[in-house]
Amino acid sequence: MLLVVDAGNTNIVFALHDGTEWRGIWRIGTETGRTSDEYAVWLLALLAHRGLERGMVDRAVIGTVVPAALYHLRRLCRDWFDVEPLIASARLDWGFEIRMDNPAEVGVDRLVNGLAAHRRYGGPLLVIDFGTATTFDVVDHEGCYIGGVIAPGITLSVEALHRAAARLPRIGIGRSQGPVIGTNTIAAMRSGIFWGYVGLIEGISSRIIAEFGSPMKVVATGGLAPLIAEGTTVIERVDPELTLDGLRLLSARNPHPTHPVDRTSSD
Repeated sequence: MLLVVDAGNTNIVFALHDGTEWRGIWRIGTETGRTSDEYAVWLLALLAHRGLERGMVDRAVIGTVVPAALYHLRRLCRDWFDVEPLIASARLDWGFEIRMDNPAEVGVDRLVNGLAAHRRYGGPLLVIDFGTATTFDVVDHEGCYIGGVIAPGITLSVEALHRAAARLPRIGIGRSQGPVIGTNTIAAMRSGIFWGYVGLIEGISSRIIAEFGSPMKVVATGGLAPLIAEGTTVIERVDPELTLDGLRLLSARNPHPTHPVDRTSSD
């Protein structure tokens, strides 16, 4: 089986794929100080709960936008699963061109989203990922990554509003159920956050499509994608496993590195 690790700024997702389907998907909060042994205690208990064993894992791939988390995630794969993980980077074989001024600076989450989305839906397309940041990524007819937009994420905006305005409370993120015009502070904040982000999605998407010059499929992923998709017709599909599938496809395209214990003294 393939162990897939998607390490984001807020959460780290671990998943197992048996070549046909996902056998388990688990999330834990991102803490750069968490050790490989701590990950192992948590993850092995979840595997056992599903009737899975660590010996079933023969390959691993890690995609991370948090460099400080990589050391312990790599050690997890080496020490507890006896595999050397493939680390997603712009230098790997993606099967498409990365048409950026500096490809190495593009977050691998954006590249794997583009890879998976084009494989599933064709192109051209716009991929919107609702993570710590809200990203818009453009993939052309041939599957080439040509750039995008990065905006503050919804959770960041809510937290900033609470911290910067002394009299505004911290609120949960949810769809505004009443009219746009709020008649109390909480309702006004909910309306501003929800409809503000719907407006952001619609506005940036329409500008990207107009600039691209032809119709595009719009696919959304990330935890808050279903919520925002309820408020707009711009988003055509919500695909919660897009990033994991992209890492799986990347793993299939590239040879995996040799585990350190298998290397000869001449390596």
